[in-house]
Amino acid sequence: MRAGDPPPAASRGGVAVIDGTLRPVLVLVLPALLEQVLAISVGFTDKWLAGNLLEGPAYLAAVGLVAYALGFLPGLFAVPAVAATALVARAIGAGDHAAARRAAGQAFVIGGGLVAVVGLAAWVLGRQLVGALGLPPDSTDLAHDYLAIVGPSLPAMMIIAVGVAVLRGAGDMVAGLAAMTVVNLVNAGASFALAAGVWGLPRLGWRGLAWGTFLGYSLGAACTLVLLARRDRQLRPAVTDLRPDRAWLRRILSVGLPAGTDAIGNAVCHLWFLSVVNRLGDVDAAAHAVAITIESLAFLPGSAFGLASATLSGQFLGARDERRARKCVWIAAAGCVALMSAMGGVFLFAAEPLAGWFVGGAGRQPEVASLTARLVRIVAFAQPPLAMLMVFSGGLRGAGATRPPLMVNFLGLILIRLPLAMLLAWPSVPLPGGWVVEGWKMGAAGAWIAMATDLAVRGLAMAAIFSGRGWSRTAD
Repeated sequence: MRAGDPPPAASRGGVAVIDGTLRPVLVLVLPALLEQVLAISVGFTDKWLAGNLLEGPAYLAAVGLVAYALGFLPGLFAVPAVAATALVARAIGAGDHAAARRAAGQAFVIGGGLVAVVGLAAWVLGRQLVGALGLPPDSTDLAHDYLAIVGPSLPAMMIIAVGVAVLRGAGDMVAGLAAMTVVNLVNAGASFALAAGVWGLPRLGWRGLAWGTFLGYSLGAACTLVLLARRDRQLRPAVTDLRPDRAWLRRILSVGLPAGTDAIGNAVCHLWFLSVVNRLGDVDAAAHAVAITIESLAFLPGSAFGLASATLSGQFLGARDERRARKCVWIAAAGCVALMSAMGGVFLFAAEPLAGWFVGGAGRQPEVASLTARLVRIVAFAQPPLAMLMVFSGGLRGAGATRPPLMVNFLGLILIRLPLAMLLAWPSVPLPGGWVVEGWKMGAAGAWIAMATDLAVRGLAMAAIFSGRGWSRTAD
């Protein structure tokens, strides 16, 4: 059942209102949780294959950089995607399907423009950008080769990001699940087959992983287009909805630009953080890559509850029911904190076997496995505030209040994570004017302590902002 389907309940302002507040949260969270499982499985597949089929830490270090880059590219489409979810949810909540279609069409217009700009920038500056992230030369070359193969799938990434966001705004959380099922199954099968050379296919090794990812995103985009065309005829944009409309473009940019700035700024800061670790060498970079993948297990409930919060916040505010909008987000936050706290416990007690699984056994790359386990234990304590950060950010963005998350994330990353990471991780930190500050020489562990501190501060700040007033009227 989708949030917009008529349930056995009253209808307000043209939107079907599901009884209670717990049930609509669960209706949207469960398929979103499965979608997130499949989404992170793309990275899991590549890292497991790199750690088990290919020899040496250089491949794991390179695949860590690739994972950040692939996370960065869809983030570029946050401008149309976040705006599409918020505006479509408001329109569906008010029973205005024409407005929902126009919001969807104009989101794709902006997405197409971003594909052209980003594609040109990647073509001109791709090698320089990869080289600036601080990996040793061999790992840098591997990462560049991978991204050169995956880069042409950028339009497919946009279609998935915006198309799923549109359907999600209408309450259809199954669309993303279907699209990511296709992406993951194709990626896993094709990457393994092409890397290992099975079923009569050529053994491409590292490049086989990239071609599998390319095929996965391409077929996932085809699935998303089919869902948009057939699943909800009232939501499918017409040709006229795809013609640029200045009023709607301004509205989408008003809501989406802060979110896009937030996503791009986050991605840039995370790449900067990655470069801090990369400069410590291949072992630290490889352990960081594996630990990030393990930690992403905890992102599953955070992402799922955050997506549900965005949809319900937008739809209930569209139906002029602020009380239920707030209550749904608080219920989602409570459930997410409980689940991610449990994941933190798993990280504390199962860090070694999790690390060993990714490197083909702790004895195969003992230094990488040992450091990975240490990093996972550090971040275990940050899971409850990370849950609050993800859910309350989702609730605010669904209401169209995209500026508060932007400010909190920007200040946390710039003022806490990055300077503290350099101070704790490096032996010395160069400052403008030729000054040098002595560092704590803690390596990747120091960088992860900085990350955990940053997550704790931002999670508490986001909870305080959501508790206030004013954000619920941002997109009116």
